[in-house]
Amino acid sequence: MTTPTAERVVPGSVNLPPAPWPTSATTPAAFIDAPRVAADLIAALNAALAQADYDAAAELFLSDPVEKPGSGADGGSSGASAFWRDHLVLSWRLRTLKGRGKIQEFLEGQLGRDGKNGSIRFEVDSSSDFRRPAVAELRPLGGVTGVAFFVKVERDDGIAGRVGRGVIRMVEVEGGVWKVWTLFTTLEEVKGQEERRGERREKGVEHGEKEGRRNWAERRRDESQFVQSGPDVLVIGAGQGGLTAAARLKMLGIPTLVIDKNKAVGDNWRKRYHQLVLHDPVWYDHMPYLPFPDFWPVFTPKDKLADWFEAYVKALELNVWTQSEMLSCSWDGAEKSWAVQIKRTRTDGQAETRTLYPKHIVIATGHSGKPHLPTIPGMDSFKGDLLCHSGNFPGAKESGKGKRAVVVGACNSSMDICQDYVEKGYDVTMVQRSSTYVISSENAVKVALGVLYEENGPPVEDSDLFVWGWPSEALKSLQIDITTISVGRDKEMLDGLEKAGFKIDKGPSNGGLFLKYLQRGGGYYIDVGGAKLIIDGKIKVKQGQEITQVLPTGLKFADGSELQADEIVFATGYDNMRTTAKEILGDELPDKVGDIWGWDSEGEMRTIWTSSGHPGLWFHGGNLALCRYNSRLVALQILAKLKGFEA
Repeated sequence: MTTPTAERVVPGSVNLPPAPWPTSATTPAAFIDAPRVAADLIAALNAALAQADYDAAAELFLSDPVEKPGSGADGGSSGASAFWRDHLVLSWRLRTLKGRGKIQEFLEGQLGRDGKNGSIRFEVDSSSDFRRPAVAELRPLGGVTGVAFFVKVERDDGIAGRVGRGVIRMVEVEGGVWKVWTLFTTLEEVKGQEERRGERREKGVEHGEKEGRRNWAERRRDESQFVQSGPDVLVIGAGQGGLTAAARLKMLGIPTLVIDKNKAVGDNWRKRYHQLVLHDPVWYDHMPYLPFPDFWPVFTPKDKLADWFEAYVKALELNVWTQSEMLSCSWDGAEKSWAVQIKRTRTDGQAETRTLYPKHIVIATGHSGKPHLPTIPGMDSFKGDLLCHSGNFPGAKESGKGKRAVVVGACNSSMDICQDYVEKGYDVTMVQRSSTYVISSENAVKVALGVLYEENGPPVEDSDLFVWGWPSEALKSLQIDITTISVGRDKEMLDGLEKAGFKIDKGPSNGGLFLKYLQRGGGYYIDVGGAKLIIDGKIKVKQGQEITQVLPTGLKFADGSELQADEIVFATGYDNMRTTAKEILGDELPDKVGDIWGWDSEGEMRTIWTSSGHPGLWFHGGNLALCRYNSRLVALQILAKLKGFEA
């Protein structure tokens, strides 16, 4: 049976169902004392954990669903399960535990039956209006009133003290009886290994008489060229993934080198198609430590972002070698390090080959792999002006008026390229082989990201915690509601697209944009003008037919029809990130390192931002927001390995 387009996910990943919503509070919202509900929960949770009474701790959560769910003081949940999502606080893994039984087992496994493996303690965080306990409508469509609040958390495992934050969402199961629906904990620092910021910042100079003193420029040159010693971490790729990982490692004092094939930092964006502008707004895209200034445009042009990356490297003093590539690498299991040979062009123009011995390699070449250009009979026969993948699209020609352009694909890149062609006067046809989720840019900002990522919104790291604090199954339920709202607001546009022959879907389980991204890595379009061009007939749509042959003058389809073209662009996406890693590491990438992206059985992302299955090998990538949050997790896991906190 063929999987519907909307339900397609990354092969091998798990398409988890949406979580049932819990029942709403019976006490009227005006009479709920949120600070008291939070304080009582934290007191009871800390007491149970201090006594290693994990059964008592688990009973503070919603009870597991039963065939005929009831309600009562035992925490009856009307079909909803409780979740504890933990990012490195209790264990050195990214985990989501569902149900009282799993939570109890997890606590006992990490803390020990008698607490012999250390302790964990919570504190309500009331340091801002956004963080403090409040009555909250947990469901966007309404009907689930609860209490939500931020917490501080400390964990001592006898080896390292961990400090983190989290978010708790509670629901009332009967009058005055409150239970935890979702609990999230995420690590922010390790005691004694804190980031070198604020009061821990470097002094920058040694005052007094110092024979042979070198100035900052000389010290910086030696550091960036690794004159005296090599890096502990080698990062491959100087896009947002590589730079955010390097920035986090830099703040932890871990010597790190980033290499990139391009001539300059930012070229991974500069070289993309001419009209590319980020579809995510500035408030969602901030990078760690150096947020975009308040005069920055809402939507960032690609070349402006590229220049920002260059400035970011200089401001944070990151060690980046451009025009560099790995020639060979091998893993030494006894030494627990890599031997890496790098060919590079130095800043003085001289070529050299260096051998380095990093303990860790981070693949940060983008969450996708190499461009996926389908193999179609007759491609070599095309006599037109251009046949390429969207990643190599040079931009529509000013002299192209009246020429015929065909773009294969129907998501962000395809739409942007079609729009570029229309603006240059081409006759444009889009080939849509399957359905696409479409949301207007306005609703992507106001509905999908609003309140959390907007002008005068909460601190971006608070917003990140609030988002990641949703376990994936609950996140799916949340996104279904958000999609319902956005589809209603975009009804006129969506109806117009369908009338024009453009096929629409709503993503996995009708979960829309964010679920398409996390579970499939594509299949969506944030409208910045392309939809109206389709509705107005300026972009024609050829829908639902597979291409069987490339002709000298165009394309032939399975139904026998033909489409004439002077230029053909395949906006057909990218292979799995693993393909790029295989090209880089060769035989050093074992089969046990599986495909990357999409959910595992717990709802955590596979292989990326966590243990890859090979020692000393990590994958990091995604959009700027995902890189911002997950770069800290990657850096802290590497720190734990280097310092021996985690075997």
